[in-house]
Amino acid sequence: MGGLFDISKKQEEKENLEKLVNKPDFWNDLTSANKTYQQLKNINKEINNYQDIVSSISLLLELINIDEVKDEEILKVKEQIDELEIQTLLTEKYDGNNCYLEIHPGAGGTESCDWASMLLRMYERFLDKNGYTYKIIDEQAGEEAGIKSVTLYISGDYAYGYLKNEKGVHRLVRISPFDANKRRHTSFASVNVTPEFNENIDIQIKEEDLKIDVYHSSGAGGQSVNTSNSAVRITHLPTKTVVTCQTERSQLRNKEIAMEILKNKLYQQREEQKNAEIKNITGDISNIDFGSQIRSYILEPYKLVKDHRSKYEDTDPLKVLDGDILPLMESVLKIKK
Repeated sequence: MGGLFDISKKQEEKENLEKLVNKPDFWNDLTSANKTYQQLKNINKEINNYQDIVSSISLLLELINIDEVKDEEILKVKEQIDELEIQTLLTEKYDGNNCYLEIHPGAGGTESCDWASMLLRMYERFLDKNGYTYKIIDEQAGEEAGIKSVTLYISGDYAYGYLKNEKGVHRLVRISPFDANKRRHTSFASVNVTPEFNENIDIQIKEEDLKIDVYHSSGAGGQSVNTSNSAVRITHLPTKTVVTCQTERSQLRNKEIAMEILKNKLYQQREEQKNAEIKNITGDISNIDFGSQIRSYILEPYKLVKDHRSKYEDTDPLKVLDGDILPLMESVLKIKK
């Protein structure tokens, strides 16, 4: 792993970050301080994992020499190395950042809205199981079932790095619970993932370029939320970028959050224009229909989840839909290294 994981460079980075953290005025700029502290936390974890592997391999070699090695001890070291390998793949510019995840149903009305809600549950289960924190920024309920759209703010170690490859169209094949004739239906939903840019974003937004709408919140939150125009939708007219927020009781606070998300999206678009190499950060998702999916979840006539990029397959879609998606994520990271 030496060529991929430069331990000397990591140690040097750690020392430089520790010098910054120990400065008396370190916490004066909370945004910058939190970013630096997270970087230090990540590097410490990487170095500790590396050192644990070195120790484990040394012990394993001693046991091999005296012919007392056990299969489970070899398996444990293999798992440690696999984890370190994934860390070497999370080195792109924004991989360590928090992120926003959006889900939108495709054409198909209630079927697609229900599929979008199933994806939301899948990601919430994944986040809960893997120690991430998240908050629903905006959620629009479907007319009969499911959701029309939802936006989550996700924070934790390498949140964007792990979730970035979920961007794309997700396809579901199942016997429809909404079809009295029990026919098989195919539904689509799109996922978009945007990193939270920790640095100060130099984006100038003209007031005349914005269309701001307010409306009643449709989510949970009490009577005062649902009976007042607290929810905010902002449309950036030149780029047709739309963001919404209804998570707070205050219309002003919802507007502030929506503006922050808009700045992140516009900054991202500018970065894509400046550098084609980071074009895969986010952007326009292809049409939400046949032939455009990145992953298929098939419940009928057989059971299979298949990622069409890495070709990874899992024959237990219910387990995947219950949040066990880390192997799928890692399979895509490995093909993009």
